[in-house]
Amino acid sequence: MNVVLWIIAGLLAVAFLGAGVMKALQPKEKLIASGMGWAGDFSDTQVKLIGVVEVLGAIGLVLPAALDIAPILVPLAATGLALAMVGAIVVHARRKENQASVPSLILLILAAVVAWGRFGPYSF
Repeated sequence: MNVVLWIIAGLLAVAFLGAGVMKALQPKEKLIASGMGWAGDFSDTQVKLIGVVEVLGAIGLVLPAALDIAPILVPLAATGLALAMVGAIVVHARRKENQASVPSLILLILAAVVAWGRFGPYSF
């Protein structure tokens, strides 16, 4: 199960790193034009902060355990990303974008599995 948790954490880290960098570096208008209509409901600063949170969460999923420095940060990062995905699902539901909620739900479930495993029976 330890290997499975590492794989899930790695996949989550790649997904959140990519999404976070995109949100942090691209202008809000470009994000909206690329299909992220939800960004129109937030200020430029808020969109950038969401991106930074995702990047930090991605780093927190892998780096602390890989370096064996404060590995408790791994389940905390997973919990934070799960909460971010709850927020994403709420935003999509309010905008009646049910199809857009599916990736957020999948990421939520995977982050919750990592949080459960690393807080619980498979902690470092």
